[in-house]
Amino acid sequence: MQINPLLLATASPPIPEAKAWTAGYGGQFGPLIDLSQAVPGYPPPDELIRRIAEATLAPEASAYGDLLGDADLRAAYARHVSALYGGEVGADEVAITAGCNQAFVMAAMALAKAGEAVILPTPWYFNHRMTLDMLGIETVELPCHAETGFVPDPRDAEPLIDAKVRAIVLVTPNNPTGAIYPAETVRAFAELSARHGIALVVDETYRDFLPPGGARPHDLFAGFDWRRTVVDLYSFSKAYCIPGQRMGAITASRTVLTEIAKIVDCVQICPSRAPQRGLVWGIDALAAWRERNRAIILERAEAFRQAIADRDGWSVDSIGAYFAYLRHPFPGKRAAEVASWLATERGVLCLPGSYFGSGQEDHLRVAFANVDVAAIASLPARLETGAKFRAASGGRSK
Repeated sequence: MQINPLLLATASPPIPEAKAWTAGYGGQFGPLIDLSQAVPGYPPPDELIRRIAEATLAPEASAYGDLLGDADLRAAYARHVSALYGGEVGADEVAITAGCNQAFVMAAMALAKAGEAVILPTPWYFNHRMTLDMLGIETVELPCHAETGFVPDPRDAEPLIDAKVRAIVLVTPNNPTGAIYPAETVRAFAELSARHGIALVVDETYRDFLPPGGARPHDLFAGFDWRRTVVDLYSFSKAYCIPGQRMGAITASRTVLTEIAKIVDCVQICPSRAPQRGLVWGIDALAAWRERNRAIILERAEAFRQAIADRDGWSVDSIGAYFAYLRHPFPGKRAAEVASWLATERGVLCLPGSYFGSGQEDHLRVAFANVDVAAIASLPARLETGAKFRAASGGRSK
């Protein structure tokens, strides 16, 4: 048989490839520290799991639900978004999805067709690029740089918009860099998109881990005609520690969701019913629990920043939410070589920057939120570069 050539040309899932490196680790530095995949480093609350389990036993949980999600969860999430951003979002402007990755796939299918294009800031989230590749949608790179905190500039984006471009994608807080985009930057991209009649897709999977007490992440839902331009994506996986339950959300105009419903009907019919029942309760009831977890993640971020500070040439070029973008001390060495060495020789698994686009060979992505402060404190000893790898790099470590 013949396989779709677009799929054949799409990169393989990178996490399994990276995890294979750990087979060579002999345990000489202690247990493996897995900083590769963004997985909550603590369990979900018992009450949420109990409610999901009880909901599973109810007969209606095994029946089909609404295409775009159960009405009460859509309403609860719409109220939450409206309160968070000081705007007005209706329940009919929310769709519940099987995680944020599915939300992006459906948004991409709704906004562009094969042969058209989407602008992705680089470094990008690799699943976004994979999705566009398998759909035959061209990726237009918008380079971001350490010197500007890996925050994209709308002035750099505007010359990239041509007749093929249908959307710009922002991820904030960012995966992989951790960069937190200022609200005015997000607004400027929305205004740019509106001027050109294209969509702005904002992936806010990690917004629950912003520093507390600051301004709203952006003001797109208040004082801006967002329905003409914005498609907002969210994941319940990290904030509620339920990645295996596959719960995400899209906030968009009724016009956009009407078309997305066609995709839903073909790929999942409806989101899973039982976890929706738990989240209807949890959005309000777990607000204090989520705040405590935000504090835990911020503590881990600070612990990582201090652990790596001036450490044998390693430097944190960007950090926020779940991630740090770490510059390695071996100029000219491929990021995959460095990441493989760390995994096999030092028992530290992280991802090479090359997984996240071109021009990223000097960096590694670290998902520090996966592990506790004690594990983070053990990293400096493992990051000492060592004579063997230093010699292999031509003695060029800083």
